[in-house]
Amino acid sequence: MLAVGTVVWLASELMFFGGLFAAYFTLKAEARQWPPPGVELETLLSALFTVFLIASSGTMVLAVRSLERGNRRATVSWILVTFGLGGLFLANQIREFYTLDFRVSSNSYGSIYYLMTGFHALHVAAGLLLMLVALAIATGPGPVARRGPVVDSIGYYWHFVDVVWIGLFTTIFIIR
Repeated sequence: MLAVGTVVWLASELMFFGGLFAAYFTLKAEARQWPPPGVELETLLSALFTVFLIASSGTMVLAVRSLERGNRRATVSWILVTFGLGGLFLANQIREFYTLDFRVSSNSYGSIYYLMTGFHALHVAAGLLLMLVALAIATGPGPVARRGPVVDSIGYYWHFVDVVWIGLFTTIFIIR
């Protein structure tokens, strides 16, 4: 039941981000120049942190598999690595928010950029909090079998956050 509920909730999140993508492409279609003059993004640095985020999906898989095998120590280690990679990604997002030459109020590009990346950053932050929950669950007393579905669901959420970022990165930094 937990897995089904998680997938249904993630489907609603997908619709939310789908609306943001629709707004982005609508604004882009109506603009004379997209992005507007003066908008410079740090594509290579963002690509590096994108690799960190994608790698964190792999480490989350390793955490889930370790828990399935009953190896709590490995589970904790992989969750901590995942948390660290996600934390690095989020730290870079926050740094970008403070260092970019445009703001949310600069133009429609700034508005949609900060809206899309800001909501994604909130989802990453929520994922990091969920990883702390996963750590508590994985290290708790008792049999591991009952803990697996919860950690699995947190893994689904984390993979979702990663896939959404791949779409955002491609849209914002590559297609432009």
